[in-house]
Amino acid sequence: MDENFIPAGRSRRKLPQVSNLHNFQVEIFYQVIDWQLKELNDPFSEIDMKLLICVACLSPRDSFSSFNKKKLVQLPELYPCDFSSVELLALDAQLENYILDMRSDSDFDELTSIGELSKKLVKTRKHIVYPLEYLLVKLALILPVATTTVERTFSAMNIIKNKLRNHMRDE
Repeated sequence: MDENFIPAGRSRRKLPQVSNLHNFQVEIFYQVIDWQLKELNDPFSEIDMKLLICVACLSPRDSFSSFNKKKLVQLPELYPCDFSSVELLALDAQLENYILDMRSDSDFDELTSIGELSKKLVKTRKHIVYPLEYLLVKLALILPVATTTVERTFSAMNIIKNKLRNHMRDE
């Protein structure tokens, strides 16, 4: 480890005098730290981030303070099978009325989660008045369950595939 480090593919004439130990402790350490930072900064894909941001706009916390019509109109684009083009236009028109109604109704003042919002919409029968917004709320509530189910399925498939590979023979 005390010998000079010689990187592959570089001329030996103009090399800095760095030991193998220094290279291991510094250069490789920096690469590992960079890799870990990248993993921590990018846990979700761009589409996942867009989906999470759009779902956050449905939150009833603080009198719907995170409501953003532009982002909520983008949410149905991520679910093309659930919304027709006519429904997309209707949603765009209904969102203004929906937020005004939610902010003016005292029943919706103390809500803190999307689950509570869903229950309150059904209890006050506003899910009938705003069916598209209610569908967005339902999709937001289903998302974590669907994601977990898919991940468990893939994990089970990997276990089964590995067991099958381990039992395979030349036959």
